[in-house]
Order: sequence, then structure tokens, then C-alpha cells
Amino acid sequence: MSKAKVLLAEDDLSLGFVIKDNLQDAGYEVTHCPDGEVAWQQFQKKGFDICLLDINMPVRDGFSLAKKIRQQSDIVPVLFITAKTMQEDKLKGFQTGADDYITKPFSMQELLLRMDVFLRRTKKLQADTKEEYQVGKLRFVFNELKLYNKGEFIALTQRESDLLRFFAQHTNKILKREEVLLNVWGKDDYFLGRSMDVFITKLRKHFKADPNIVLETIHGVGFRLQVNE
Repeated sequence: MSKAKVLLAEDDLSLGFVIKDNLQDAGYEVTHCPDGEVAWQQFQKKGFDICLLDINMPVRDGFSLAKKIRQQSDIVPVLFITAKTMQEDKLKGFQTGADDYITKPFSMQELLLRMDVFLRRTKKLQADTKEEYQVGKLRFVFNELKLYNKGEFIALTQRESDLLRFFAQHTNKILKREEVLLNVWGKDDYFLGRSMDVFITKLRKHFKADPNIVLETIHGVGFRLQVNE
């Protein structure tokens, strides 16, 4: 079985070497880059399975790097390793296409567990069996990260796809906010709730292609994906 390839962008060389050594001990193949521009050059040359990005880096910061990666791939998981704790910074990270974040200082066990979650999800996406849902007139193929409208399609991010799948599995049912967060994000907290609202807005824009699809906000409770006949 081939080793999963990790792109590590971290300008703190001491921390970068520690993370790299631990990941290699855990069986990963790691490419460590000292700044965002070098990381972007490496990303274009090699096929990585997951990206770990610091935010504050010289030449090209983590936000800019994540945007470039997302322009080239919607599937490869992107995790921010950051000292930033401001909610606005975390929201910006998700808006650039990141899948998750881990705040310094952190334990390697926590990092390895989070990486494993996203790598298993990516492997499932690449499986031969398609996971499809009909949402009104739209056809959602989870494995492809695509929402089809007749002959055209909308490319979704991994997080949009995870969220849409959960709603599609519970069409016309009221879902509590905490229920959605626990099933899609794996935990329930204020910041992740803010992030979820960003993705809810994105899904609503996609649903404009079919006026019979309404993603309702049930104030004080949660949401309901209403699909009218």
C-alpha cells in the first residue's frame, strides 16, 4: 500500500521538522516547504493526498495558497495549522476552501486523527460506486462533488458536498443546528455554526436553478430542505 503524500507549508523550520518527522513515523510521505510560493510550486509538480498549511508565511500566505489549490482541485483536503484564534480568520480560512483547521499548540495525535478522517473521506469519494441523490430537478453526485442541472453542472467543494448530502438524506425534515454540525463537522461550537451559515448561503445560490427547492431556516431550531412537487 502506497504512502499518503502530504504537502506541509510551514515557515517555522523547527516546528516544520517536528511535524514532518512525526508524520513520517506515522507512515506518511511528507514534502516540507518553507513558504507558500515554494509550496504552490511543489503542489503543481506532485500529486498530494492532503495539504497542511500555515497561515502566516512569507511570499505567499496560507489563504492565498489555499485559493490556488482549490482552483486546481476540489477534492484534496486542506487543513490550516495556525496560531490565529480570531473567528474572522477561521471563517476566512473556510471561505478560501479549507476543510478544517488546527490551532497551535496542538498534539500530534489530534493532527493525525483529523488527517485520517479526511483521507478516508477522499478515498470514499474516489470509489467506483457513485453516491447519487435527486433533489428536485437537480441531480447530486457526491463522489464527483457535482450538482447537475440537465446537461450542465456546478462544481462543489468537499464541505458543500458533505452538507448537501446530509440535507439530501433528510429531505423535508426539520434538522436541528447542532444535529447538522455534529454529523457534518463532527462537533458543535459557535465558530463552526458561523462557518455552516456561510455554506448554507452557498447552497441556496446553487438551488436557484430550481425554484421548487427551498432551504429554510427554522428560527431557534435549525433548517429544512423543502422540495416541493
